Amino acid sequence: MRWREQRQSTNIEDRRGMGRGVALGGGGIGVLIIAAIVCLLGGDPMQFLQSVPEQSQVQQQQPSTANSAPDEQRQFAAAVLGSTEDVFGAILPQQLGIRYQAPKLVLFDGSVSSACGYASSATGPFYCPGDNQLYLDFAFFQELKREFKAPGDFAEAYVIAHEVGHHVQNLTGRMAQVHRAGNTNQLSVALELQADCFAGVWAHHAAKKGIVEPGDPEEALRAAAAVGDDLIQKRTQGYVVPDSFTHGSSQQRMQWFARGYNGGDMRQCETFR
Repeated sequence: MRWREQRQSTNIEDRRGMGRGVALGGGGIGVLIIAAIVCLLGGDPMQFLQSVPEQSQVQQQQPSTANSAPDEQRQFAAAVLGSTEDVFGAILPQQLGIRYQAPKLVLFDGSVSSACGYASSATGPFYCPGDNQLYLDFAFFQELKREFKAPGDFAEAYVIAHEVGHHVQNLTGRMAQVHRAGNTNQLSVALELQADCFAGVWAHHAAKKGIVEPGDPEEALRAAAAVGDDLIQKRTQGYVVPDSFTHGSSQQRMQWFARGYNGGDMRQCETFR
């Protein structure tokens, strides 16, 4: 992935190094592991926050005294975010007649406060519609590589693009429609698969700008497959319950990313039909 050649977004807020300290009451580490798996690629973070026992102790965050100079991880995230801004800034008005408003990406480690609540790094990357911001702890990328066997910088870019896809859904009003309808498992799956498709649309247009190298799409497909509900359920409980899916099967996630990547048309990402 030729990310170093891309424009870097300025819509980055770096909260890394700020005070940590989230003490979750009840459940112990088992709850954190399950929560990390369930919430790997975003969706509605409120579902996760409401499912975890109330925090018994929260330490106030303290400003970072660390060197604030951009590092390679920040530069990578800024380059990917800048690419999504360029792509959706151009195609969202063309294809859906909506002006693109770029979100802010908040980098954190340990814990973070958002309009959707207070979350630990176990939450994984997420998008909060309450403040139109994406939240990312880089530790997740190590989990993606080590635990889910989906390494590669384009796999990581897919994760960011997926969360940007949720922001696009917020701009189109789709996310609000799902929430008003009750956010059932079926609707949640459709929401997640559409975000996968939007990530594929971004990759399609990014490829035209020379950011995509041979093998990159396969990295994204491996990441999409690795976090399918069926593989996660097999891994955590030994059997699959399709009615309990919230993000879609591995095959579905790969299928919808590929559909967006091959066509580059957001109008072909109608997962709700």
